[in-house]
Amino acid sequence: MKKSISSIFTLAAMAALAWLFWQWGFCRFYVAPGYMAVVTAKTGQPLEPGQILARSGQKGVREDVLGEGRHFLNPVLFDVEIVPIVTIPVGKIGIVTAKIGAELPEGEFLADAGQKGIWRHVLGPGKYRLNPYGYMIDVTDAVSIPVGYVGVLTSLSGKQPAAGAFARAGEKGVRADVLQPGLYYVNAREYKVDVLEVGVNQVSLLGVGGQVITKRQIITQSKATDELQRTTLMEQQQQRRVYLEKSENLAALDKRPSRALMAQSDARAEGAAPAAKPLGRSDDTLATFALNQMVEFPSRDGFDISLDMTVEFELLPEALAEIFRNYGDLPAVVEKIILPQILSVSRLKGSAYGAKDFVVGEGREKFQKDLTETLAGTLKEKRIIVHNALIRHVGVPMQILDPIQQASIAAEQDLTNREMQNTARKLAQLNTEQALIEQRRAQVAQETEKLKAEIRADQEKQVALTLAEATRRVAEIEQQTAGVRAERTLKLGQAEAEVIQLVEGEKARGQVMKVQAFGDPQAYSLAEFAAGLNDRLNINIIHAGDGTLWTDLENARLGDLGGAGVLSGRPAAGGPPARPAPRQVK
Repeated sequence: MKKSISSIFTLAAMAALAWLFWQWGFCRFYVAPGYMAVVTAKTGQPLEPGQILARSGQKGVREDVLGEGRHFLNPVLFDVEIVPIVTIPVGKIGIVTAKIGAELPEGEFLADAGQKGIWRHVLGPGKYRLNPYGYMIDVTDAVSIPVGYVGVLTSLSGKQPAAGAFARAGEKGVRADVLQPGLYYVNAREYKVDVLEVGVNQVSLLGVGGQVITKRQIITQSKATDELQRTTLMEQQQQRRVYLEKSENLAALDKRPSRALMAQSDARAEGAAPAAKPLGRSDDTLATFALNQMVEFPSRDGFDISLDMTVEFELLPEALAEIFRNYGDLPAVVEKIILPQILSVSRLKGSAYGAKDFVVGEGREKFQKDLTETLAGTLKEKRIIVHNALIRHVGVPMQILDPIQQASIAAEQDLTNREMQNTARKLAQLNTEQALIEQRRAQVAQETEKLKAEIRADQEKQVALTLAEATRRVAEIEQQTAGVRAERTLKLGQAEAEVIQLVEGEKARGQVMKVQAFGDPQAYSLAEFAAGLNDRLNINIIHAGDGTLWTDLENARLGDLGGAGVLSGRPAAGGPPARPAPRQVK
């Protein structure tokens, strides 16, 4: 029995060891960080028709993947494939295409949760474990809108909006709301984002070429965002290159001899060589793109006029969506709206002026002001703000330019001669005035000395008068003071006399009243005598026999004496001087 139990335990231990050896030696596998495991079941129920990923109990690639860490699977029943997880860096998005799920409704091409197709929701920066057999992820750039730009949204899915209206939620077309500068994770399959410039820009027509001067790229602190902005602006650069090629092709078909002639005549008039290279054709097409256009029109007197012009215009953010919906981006706005209006208004207004008006400053300034006001009013209806229309150079035929220049030179020479004469006359007047100034200076100096002497004498006189007046006032004050002192002395003497009279009179009346109180003057005198005696006076009575009193007084002590009474006024030893005091002798 014991042997059987021991055998059972031995077999159980061997089975456990064999199971551990199987699990750790053959079934164990490890998924490193940044990876995931795709599991394929070799056994189970077959997949349903159209099913791609297997669920639990089915044969095939399982939908769920295993993450990082240690796992155990039977290699006989399962195959494991280690693949990297999907990592989306900063500034990127992931557009997911689901191969599994329900079919999309008719007319829809963006899928929601549980549907097959392109997901409407995009994956932002991060790490994702999606089965590569069921999902395909395209990593692309997010939309970065630099400062000075806005993004116009065009919805690619939904219903058609009402005619002439912006698209709302669930509708297809241009949206009224625009994206401000920043980083946006927008599904490129759901929305098309056109990054357009806002603010003030310039269109320059230079006769032999033109340019649109716009804002350059702004450096940002984020390297990833900076790269996205560079990509966005490079796309705009490519659009302008296409526009440039288109403009050059159109210019090749329009070969009017007057344009080259005007450019050469303008160069001769300015004393410079013709431009060999149009502006805006450098490698820095990020800021400019060429417009092979020029403003040409006949003047009122029949001469051909050409203009170099710069127009400053502004696209407001709140109007940019409407402008984009009606005309397109900035190159399209310039081509379809601004340039035609510049050419049309310039020809319309310029034909009302004579050739001389474009040479003389006043007429040219009036034409520029008229052109700016008319162009601003026309483009304002299209939500485009025009700030200035500046004319830099006017090309006029030489047959009229030379006489005007000669006349202008003669007029300027005449003005110069007149000014020289005026200068000589003014110089003579200046010399005369300088001599008068010296004379006047000496006169003023003499008058100044005279005034100083008069002022000094007047000051001395005023000082003497003031001193005399002060002395007189001091004497008067001293006289008044002496009178006050005498009056004070008199009053003090009278007051003291009255005080003495009052005090002594009261004392006399007091004495009379005391005598009257005693009833007898002698009694009053005794009372006064008694009041004046010393309080410490001792009175002793000495008794002596016949004929021995006066002989024994000298040797006897007061305490031992007896006999007849004698008054002694001697004070006690060490006491204060005796004050007489009244005593009654018995």
